[in-house]
Amino acid sequence: MKNVFLVFILLFGVALNAETIKADYKVEFGIIGEIGIAKAVLTRNKSSYEIDVQLKATGLAKTLSGGRTEHHISKGHIEDGLMVSDLYQVIKYHGSKTSNKIYRFDHQKKIVTKTYKSWKNGKVKKESTERLKFYSKDDLLTLYFNLNKKIDRTKEDKHYTFLAVGAEKQDGKAEIYIPKKSDYGEYKKMLGESDNSWYAQAIIHQNIFSSDKGELMLRIGNDGITQKAVLKDLILFGDVRATKIDQ
Repeated sequence: MKNVFLVFILLFGVALNAETIKADYKVEFGIIGEIGIAKAVLTRNKSSYEIDVQLKATGLAKTLSGGRTEHHISKGHIEDGLMVSDLYQVIKYHGSKTSNKIYRFDHQKKIVTKTYKSWKNGKVKKESTERLKFYSKDDLLTLYFNLNKKIDRTKEDKHYTFLAVGAEKQDGKAEIYIPKKSDYGEYKKMLGESDNSWYAQAIIHQNIFSSDKGELMLRIGNDGITQKAVLKDLILFGDVRATKIDQ
């Protein structure tokens, strides 16, 4: 069940202009229905920002995952209009297990250090500190909130590759594809359509898909908020859908 949470982290849209933005999503799978909910809050001013994302399994997924919840926090500063991460923290709870992962960025030395600690039944099971093999100004959250300023969505059939802290399982690489208009048919079928939205796709290289790679299809509003996302071909789950809840 834990890999279902990957869809949450990759659907929170692109750069936003308001000082505080809130977005809630529900995640569904096939005939099972809702398997999770996510709540995201972005707060920023001219010099700093904070992104807070809380994820929670529901229904059958809650039972199968031991009541899994995750809390992702990104804090940093604004540089040339982009959010630059100074700290990225991931806290996970499921059953009797808890883990806390903290990434700290040294932008001057271009180093990212990861500290990890886990507990089971209240007892420490593992502690480690390591330097990542790559450096980036982005973590997974800032990358997707910054996308609108990192890509030219008016150019069709365009691939982009970025580095993001938190994506070590794919060597830090996050691939984004802007489709051709001739391919919009599939996107409209999977995601619906709106005059005030555009399409993109994130490529995920992890061993959790029926194919050699995962495809996260996105419909993003012109306001920069993802309206709907579909993660295709997840092993044992098939397609997983995430939809923004109107507030």
